[in-house]
Amino acid sequence: MTLGGINYHELSFAQRLSVKYFTVAMVLFLAQMLFGLLAGAQFLWPDFLFGVLDFNVNRMVHINAMVVWMLYGFIGSIFWLVEDESGVPLVGPRIAEATFWVLTLAVTVVVVVYLVVQSGPGNQWTLWLINEGREYIEAPRWADIGIVLCMVAIFYNVAGTFVAGRWSGISGVLVLDLIALAGLYLAGMFYTTNLPMDQYWWWWVIHLWVEATWEVLVGCIMAWGLIKTLGARRRIVTTWLYIEVALMFGSGILGLGHHYFWIGTPEYWLGIGGFFSALEPIPLVAMVVHAVYDAGRHSFRSNNHPALAWLIAHAFGNFLGAGVWGFMQTLPQINMYTHGTQWSSSHGHLAFFGAYTTIVVAFIYLAIQRLRGDVWMSAGMDGAWRWKWALALLHIGMVGMSIALLIAGYEQSFVERAVGGSTWQAYFAGQTQPWFVQAMWWRMAFGVLMTAGLVLLLVDFLRAGAQETRPIKSLALPQAAAAGG
Repeated sequence: MTLGGINYHELSFAQRLSVKYFTVAMVLFLAQMLFGLLAGAQFLWPDFLFGVLDFNVNRMVHINAMVVWMLYGFIGSIFWLVEDESGVPLVGPRIAEATFWVLTLAVTVVVVVYLVVQSGPGNQWTLWLINEGREYIEAPRWADIGIVLCMVAIFYNVAGTFVAGRWSGISGVLVLDLIALAGLYLAGMFYTTNLPMDQYWWWWVIHLWVEATWEVLVGCIMAWGLIKTLGARRRIVTTWLYIEVALMFGSGILGLGHHYFWIGTPEYWLGIGGFFSALEPIPLVAMVVHAVYDAGRHSFRSNNHPALAWLIAHAFGNFLGAGVWGFMQTLPQINMYTHGTQWSSSHGHLAFFGAYTTIVVAFIYLAIQRLRGDVWMSAGMDGAWRWKWALALLHIGMVGMSIALLIAGYEQSFVERAVGGSTWQAYFAGQTQPWFVQAMWWRMAFGVLMTAGLVLLLVDFLRAGAQETRPIKSLALPQAAAAGG
């Protein structure tokens, strides 16, 4: 099978495996968007699909599809870079292939069960086979165990490859982070009858697994991507990667405290959680700014404009969505009113898109360049309008949707919390206010716009660089510059 410029079988085994992970990731991304549109429609028409696909199931599939497709994107990115970074073929290819199929089969079964078994009693049997009932990590217990085993298998593939080849700062951080990626998920596999304690461990999975370990993983991917797209000096990106790891330990774990405000934990978490939780995205922004500045000093050459554009979008999207948008509701004096409203949803949408979607898309463009036969994908590339419009539509849609949800959350915070005192009557009153209803309409409109951007992006994935014949240009720095780093 030929993909643009080269035969699929000419790729290395790890690269072929990456293509599989990227393909499933994009299928799940499209599914996430479609279920998101259905959820938005049910806010406007509550009876829509009632009894067929209820809102709680629809929302559950929407969120879980997001988590899983991003995880697939990260794994695909890791397998794409591991051989290049280590200089040797992937260790344990049969295990890696089996891991992909087991994980994909498990995801398919879990989603089908979500849709087929939408209601029923909760007991030990359903906990193991149907749904654990914990928000965001509803997967049944057998799937939890499967995820951990798959992460252990991927750790073996990646760590074994680096042991057999060469090590670097990027590879060292990546291997350590994969240990955390497997280990921290265990925190969600037991429960206690004490609700604050149970919520405490639940947040370790939600925050430290999905946010902290993913942030470090993204840092590794970002560092390698900047080297490939800009010719960034390894010393620069590795330095900022180390700083990010230090901040994760110094502020990420303490920043987790902003989830402890209202679950019965000691009051000192109000100050600790409120202060430290906004510091995590800073190193990634600094890494990109420093790399771009350094490249500017050396003629600012890039061989893949789409990938570079999405890398830059990632840095500032992460800072805005996770940092600024998160800090707006993190301080306990504010969070008392905003917690659990659409304000939180606004932050969640913008943060996940800015921090994770963008980096996966950037890496797919790096893979596409190789699939086309290492062609030129910068200035003058045929069909460049597609990736530019896709980037614009997706970002306009996401920012518009986030602002709409922020307006709805403000209405809820004011009417439901500040005026109504968090009663059920105030809750329903907040949902009927004109600003809330109008914001839900705007959320739906921007969601449609974003879906159109995703469709255009998928089309560009199939066509980007296909007509290009110019070879890729080297980004090696001049001797004088290289001597400094």
